[in-house]
Amino acid sequence: MRICVIDGQGGGIGSVIIRRIKEEFGEKVQALALGSNAIATAQMMKAGANRGATGENAIIWSIQDADVIIGPISIVLANAMMGEITPKVAAAVASCKARKFLLPLTQENVEVASVIREPLPHQVDHIVGVRLKEMLNHV
Repeated sequence: MRICVIDGQGGGIGSVIIRRIKEEFGEKVQALALGSNAIATAQMMKAGANRGATGENAIIWSIQDADVIIGPISIVLANAMMGEITPKVAAAVASCKARKFLLPLTQENVEVASVIREPLPHQVDHIVGVRLKEMLNHV
């Protein structure tokens, strides 16, 4: 299974996600770190990603073969993360055939209604420990 983790700015959210994926599945899955900037990619690589790439074209190209995309909801919002998520990236992620697990975390003026507010580690545990596990059991 090929899992693309997309993050920007400091890469903190992506690092938490990558670390948890590797703890749970080790090398059973391929975790790709896709950063909107080099710092985010580097942080996700330090967390244990198998491979990493940076920037608009790298993200758009790499998600084409993804089974799963994980990241903050900002990755489908044009010009989010202080402009790091370009309209092309947001459109590519939103229209990609991969299953998307989007965390309701954003600094944008967007609020997802009816979502239980939990700390990032709890949300990541649910995605990795429940949702990804379910997907792997069906492969």
